[in-house]
Amino acid sequence: MRAKAVLIAVVSVLALGSVSCASPDEQGAGTRLDEVGKRGELRVCSTGDYRPFTYRDPATGAWSGIDLDMAGDLAKRLGVRMTIVPTTWKTLVDDFRRGCDIAVGGVSITLERARHAFYTKAYVVDGKTPITRCENVGRFQTLEQIDKPGVRAIVNPGGTNEQFARANLKQATVVGHPDNNTIFEEIEAGRVDLMITDAAETRWQAKLRPALCSVHPEKPFTFSEKAYLVPLGDVVFQQWVDQWLNLALHDGTYERIAKPWLG
Repeated sequence: MRAKAVLIAVVSVLALGSVSCASPDEQGAGTRLDEVGKRGELRVCSTGDYRPFTYRDPATGAWSGIDLDMAGDLAKRLGVRMTIVPTTWKTLVDDFRRGCDIAVGGVSITLERARHAFYTKAYVVDGKTPITRCENVGRFQTLEQIDKPGVRAIVNPGGTNEQFARANLKQATVVGHPDNNTIFEEIEAGRVDLMITDAAETRWQAKLRPALCSVHPEKPFTFSEKAYLVPLGDVVFQQWVDQWLNLALHDGTYERIAKPWLG
């Protein structure tokens, strides 16, 4: 009886092992890698309001940016067309889960988003830092200098910028502005004093607008990384996209795409 019980246990372990080692296709589960190929389309969620990573021209509707070009390269490697699905920072995760294969455009890694989607490997290290009129750079070096009555800090709603500002600014006035494409005009015009956003964006906007200066972008207030969102649980697709991204970061693809934007 003891020998029989041992034999049954061994057979059970082997059976379980064979199931756990099976690929998704062998288990009858599909992967987005196959779905995208069969569909002939890569659906890409992006906000279109965060240069240099994503931008949608309000006049023409044309899309551009580092991450849009990267998504185009990904679609090409997959042998499919790219379709851009417009979204907002407030609805990014919900829109992604409903109808996209990947979300791009300077998406910061957060634990809350990681509840609902996988991230690829990070491709940019970043953090929150101020951007202000150049004559005010000395006034806004620290959070203590910023968080004072009378200081007006502008935010775009729904993303990590608003979360950071509302968590750290208790005395300063936090001003919401719905359009991230025009938000920096408010600083230029002096209607607000500054914005705290990702260092990469402050560098780009300072390059675009000579009246504005990025405040210590090399030493931001926080540490964050940017990556792409892919479907939760689909390890096959995540690993394939990770390998594509790893190659792009080392074979000159990312550098070639980013250079026109970053110099």
